[in-house]
Amino acid sequence: MSLHRIIALFMRHIYLYRRSLPRLMEIFYWPFLDLLLWGFISLYLVRYRENLPNFVAFLLGALILWDILFRSQQGISVSFLEDIWARNFLNIFASPLKPLEYVVSLMLVSSVKIIIAGTIMSLLAWLLYSFNIFLLGISLLPFILSLVILGWAIGIITISLILRFGQQAEVLAWGLALLFQPVSAVFYPVSVLPPALQAIARFIPASYVFEGMRGIIHTGSFPHHELIQSFALDTAYIGVAFLFFCLVMKTVKKRGLLAKIGE
Repeated sequence: MSLHRIIALFMRHIYLYRRSLPRLMEIFYWPFLDLLLWGFISLYLVRYRENLPNFVAFLLGALILWDILFRSQQGISVSFLEDIWARNFLNIFASPLKPLEYVVSLMLVSSVKIIIAGTIMSLLAWLLYSFNIFLLGISLLPFILSLVILGWAIGIITISLILRFGQQAEVLAWGLALLFQPVSAVFYPVSVLPPALQAIARFIPASYVFEGMRGIIHTGSFPHHELIQSFALDTAYIGVAFLFFCLVMKTVKKRGLLAKIGE
């Protein structure tokens, strides 16, 4: 073996990290995310250990709802990547298809994946842990819709970034939604977060959804305020996402980058 060749290939991979934010996320963000998430969960358990009614329902309900958000985002971004990997993206837009029509089609694909994945997770939660999320009632459906809209918005922003920055941004298809997790109060209430993160959580639609879910489980009352807040923010998110996608498409076409997607 040649040490020189080994070092050369090693340096080739190291140099890729110098100007690549997505690659740096692999090193710095994911450990930081795990520390934040499990640290806040531990803090929640310690602080409220004597007042945790039905914590199993809180945890399993949060897992199912978070998976719905995650699948709605991936349903768009991964379907987009499949067109890139198949080198079919340019062919699609050589047709009369409009950018918004393409995005809406990805949203429909995402809806099918959400229904299948949500049904499987709910069934497994019932079979393995005797937890029936449907006992929460029809009041949970509007909050599920809110999570789906947020996931779509994140997915649209994800594919916009991949269009603009190319293959180096593909890692965002699996990671961008997780950027929202620590401040979405998925497994713990917003009150556990430090004041600065609580302020950020007020602008995250998912935080109102998970707070509302815990309110439904704990008190059985319908949290109207949280629902209104989440949908108001969802409207802003999805509007900005569509606008951002349209602007990126114009930029990509103007610079002739559309033909280079996937290369």
